[in-house]
Amino acid sequence: MENYGGHDMEHLGQGRVRGTQARRDAVTVEIGYALCSALFLAAVVFGAVAGPAWVFELSDGARDILVGSGATLGAVLFAVRVVSVLNRFAREHDGAGRAQPSQPGRTNPDS
Repeated sequence: MENYGGHDMEHLGQGRVRGTQARRDAVTVEIGYALCSALFLAAVVFGAVAGPAWVFELSDGARDILVGSGATLGAVLFAVRVVSVLNRFAREHDGAGRAQPSQPGRTNPDS
């Protein structure tokens, strides 16, 4: 193994590198997916809850309640979605970054 910039990497030939870089790339993609899907969910929920506040002529109190409720629910669902996606990712991958078999007793086809 060679060390580049403080990162251990194993060369597989023809410039391919395995190990920490692939794991970091997978984590980066999963974090991006978690954030984007959570943002979409939060925006849809906020729009569904707070949308009537702008579509219909409601009192200021009702509008404030709908907007506040939509923002709160959207923020909570955003956090829940990010945590659930990242927990699922962590459960599906072992320390080496390889996916675990989906069914107990079965081996991974790449093993």
